[in-house]
Amino acid sequence: MRRCAVIGSPIEHSMSPLLHRTAYRQLGIADEFSYDRFEVTPSTLDTFLAGLGDEWIGLSVTAPNKQALLAHGMCDDVATTLRSGNTIIFGHDGQPNQVHNTDVTGLLGALTKKNITCLEHLALVGAGATARSALWAAAQLGLDEVMVLARDEQRARASLTGLAAALNVTIHHAPLSGPIALPAGWERADLLVSTIPATLPDALVSQLVGLSDAVFEVVYNNYPSAFDRAAIAAGIPHLDGFDLLVGQAIDQIRLMTGRDADAEPLLELCRAEALRHS
Repeated sequence: MRRCAVIGSPIEHSMSPLLHRTAYRQLGIADEFSYDRFEVTPSTLDTFLAGLGDEWIGLSVTAPNKQALLAHGMCDDVATTLRSGNTIIFGHDGQPNQVHNTDVTGLLGALTKKNITCLEHLALVGAGATARSALWAAAQLGLDEVMVLARDEQRARASLTGLAAALNVTIHHAPLSGPIALPAGWERADLLVSTIPATLPDALVSQLVGLSDAVFEVVYNNYPSAFDRAAIAAGIPHLDGFDLLVGQAIDQIRLMTGRDADAEPLLELCRAEALRHS
């Protein structure tokens, strides 16, 4: 049996095992591959990886390990630039481990499915690893300017200012509180991306959604979130956290198994499971 898993902390509520195991059944390889989850932090990552045997193919890697993972293999260009990896494929027979970032391809794939293929103005809530991936993905769609809304502006500047400059994107910073004022020259945001797990006041969410032409809530923990509900009520295109979860997982499954899984049944499964536990 070839082994894969997701690691992170906290990890007990991760839907990745359900998602990957279902994909294995869909692909007819459930008797060849297993997928588990393990509580791992940056302080225990080295020991955990050192204890894995040759039967291990790869890992999905979530917070807080995405930056620490970079020290454990050859990184692709996106993982290197974003200082964030979410997938490791183990080398065998003397080959090095490979570290990838599939968050970006997951974001791009989800946006393309909604026919969002050109962006000028992005409103970005949060400033962590997923926000960096969202900024990179938006830049691939021609982004000119981003407004970053964060509770800690100093942290947001440290995380995103250099990346925005490297991508030739003008960055504006604003507090994550109302009332929200768009940067000069903006009529609306082409896309609002929320990357934070915290729940925001409904009034603030409604104001942000009201200033945007489309919404991507990338966190699925509280599905359907306030952003999901507000976008649906506003009748504008919206994507939820499962669009990203499944999108990035499809690439992980391909890297781990060499097979392409069908996204739609996985999306339906994840949303149904989330609603069952809501």
